[in-house]
Amino acid sequence: MLTEQQIKGIYIPVITPFTEDRELDLPSFQNYIKVMANSGIHGLVINGTTGESPTVTWDEVEQLVKAAKETLSSINSSVPIMVGTGTNDTASTVARTKKAAALGADAVLVVTPYYNRPTEEGIYEHFRMAASVGIPVMVYEIPARTGVRVSIEMMKKIMNIDGVIGLKDSTNNLDLMTELVRCGSKPILCGDDTFFYDMLTKGAAGGMMASASINPERFLEVYNRFAAGEKEEAYRLYVQLLPFIKHLFEEPAPAMLKHLLAKQGIIASAQLRLPLMPASEQLKAKIAL
Repeated sequence: MLTEQQIKGIYIPVITPFTEDRELDLPSFQNYIKVMANSGIHGLVINGTTGESPTVTWDEVEQLVKAAKETLSSINSSVPIMVGTGTNDTASTVARTKKAAALGADAVLVVTPYYNRPTEEGIYEHFRMAASVGIPVMVYEIPARTGVRVSIEMMKKIMNIDGVIGLKDSTNNLDLMTELVRCGSKPILCGDDTFFYDMLTKGAAGGMMASASINPERFLEVYNRFAAGEKEEAYRLYVQLLPFIKHLFEEPAPAMLKHLLAKQGIIASAQLRLPLMPASEQLKAKIAL
């Protein structure tokens, strides 16, 4: 199981490849996992938003986790697997968290409850219940998707729950992370790719970034240079990546990610499940590998 000390570096929220008829493409997934693991990344996240979690069934999640574990074992890789189990229903989240633990996941990613807009006390209890299962919990705060922003004071309380090992911060600013770091927080990973370097300078332990699926070595070099104290070189490399990152998210992810991975031959098809649509030709023209 993951420890706080292992929450660092580059974690990749993985895509879910589909065939042209929108069924799981496990051979493509296994090839993709192999490429990501061999790049040197620090962790994988299955069933996050990048993996089109709203349209993936739990049965399919189980197939993906098993396929990933088999693939990692075949290449003698110890890259940890985190599984997204968060929903806006605490009972469902707890049940999925138990199932992820039974599958051998190293940790779970639990998003702030979305859509039903609970009170902060309800949000705290949601995370407390998830953490009570016994598998390490990574909190995921992304107000743009959940419709609720957890206050800094409440997030401090949530981060102190036994079993919570860190935070994926996708708040689109540095305020939450800066204050948590000032107070000696558990590890925080950047969840908004455009803020990667800025969050490193403020104390982030790394990033959990969808864009790192494309040539992950480039993101690893930014992190490794920064960790080695070569901040100017890390910044130079980050600035080179920034236009690519911004273009990548001009349209809903993972449309452009899948297009590029298919173009690289890592997955067989860029197919998505509705309501997501393929990347536009205009966007494709902006990004050259």
